[in-house]
Amino acid sequence: MTAPLILASSSPRRRDLLTRAGYVFEVVSADVDETPRPQETPPGLVRRLAVVKSLAVAHRFPEALVVGADTVVALEGQILGKPANEELARRMLEMLSGKRHEVYTGVSVWSGIRQRGLAAGSAASVTFRPLLPAEIEEYVRSGEPLDKAGAYAIQGRAGLWVTSVKGDRETVIGLPTALVGRLIAKLGGVE
Repeated sequence: MTAPLILASSSPRRRDLLTRAGYVFEVVSADVDETPRPQETPPGLVRRLAVVKSLAVAHRFPEALVVGADTVVALEGQILGKPANEELARRMLEMLSGKRHEVYTGVSVWSGIRQRGLAAGSAASVTFRPLLPAEIEEYVRSGEPLDKAGAYAIQGRAGLWVTSVKGDRETVIGLPTALVGRLIAKLGGVE
């Protein structure tokens, strides 16, 4: 019997990356509180949330292999999650303008059949060129930054602002598929 692979995320970016990596899977959104805990580091936050997301879905699908993920942007240690509104998106983009920042993605894979899971994280550095206020305003009004960590999508219009990426580009998009593959393999592969 083959157990299903489930992506515990409604992110179209994660879905696209997993599809391009050759996986066949179902999507089941994990609705969890993504609020950072006091003193929680960006890498610790994304790993914890990835685990929480995979387990939130796994209890409903005990025979499945469940992949959870979470991504945040951090500037000088300050976590920049998804902006709640246009004003916060604008402020985040102003903060990132002309600077290097870090992007952290945590990945968790839970095997219901084996009753165990693994979690790991990936980091990348991204540098933006200086942004003009009109560029920021146009981008914010496009709506693209409102559901993205750090208020931007590197694979979208904001990719034009990037002067360098050090690390896995998929980490910045939200799901490093090579890391997913390694975790699945360590758990014995797709059942």
